Amino acid sequence: MGFLDALLGRSKPVPPSLDQLFALPAAAVTLQAATSFAPTGTGAVCFKAAEGSAFTDLSEQIDQLLALDTGKYTRQVDSFGFTWLVRQSTPDDLEGLVTDLHAVNSSLQDGGFGASLLCTSVAFTDGARPLGLIYLYKRGTWYPFAPTAAQRRDNALELQAQAALGSDLRVEPDLGRWFAVYGAPGL
Repeated sequence: MGFLDALLGRSKPVPPSLDQLFALPAAAVTLQAATSFAPTGTGAVCFKAAEGSAFTDLSEQIDQLLALDTGKYTRQVDSFGFTWLVRQSTPDDLEGLVTDLHAVNSSLQDGGFGASLLCTSVAFTDGARPLGLIYLYKRGTWYPFAPTAAQRRDNALELQAQAALGSDLRVEPDLGRWFAVYGAPGL
C-alpha cells in the first residue's frame, strides 16, 4: 500500500485465509460432545460472480468439474445474486467435505477471484434444529449461525456453540460480523 492509499483511507483486499478450514473436523468432535450437534454432510462455498470472460471461463471449468463428480456438487443462486457451490457427502465424511470445499475455494483464489469469496458454510443438526458453522475468508474466522423459522435466529444457541468450540476454531470475536445467511444450503 502506498502513501496516498494510506492517506486517503484506501486499502487492498485482504487475501482469503483458507487453512482454517482444516481445523473444522477436530472442532466438530468437540461441538458434538458438548452440544450433540453433528455434521449433516452438507457444505457450501459462497461467492459473488464477477463480470468478464475470465470469470466465465473459470465458471465453465467449474461446471465441467461438477459434471464429472456424479451429482455431489450443485450450484444455487440466492435471492441476493450470490452463487453457492454446494457439496453433499455422508455425515461421517467431514474431512472429505472440508477437503472438497477447500479445493473449490483454492480454484477460485488461484483463478484470481479470491476477493469474490464470501464464506463457506458447513451444516450441523441435533436432529431437530439446524446450526451452521460459517467461515469468513477475509477474516480467517468462524462463527455459528442458528436460523429458526421466519428469518429469525437463535442467539442463545449461537453463543452456546461458540462456548463449546472454545479454542478449537478461531471464532470471530466481533459479534457484529456474525452475519445472518438465511437460505444457506443445508440450513
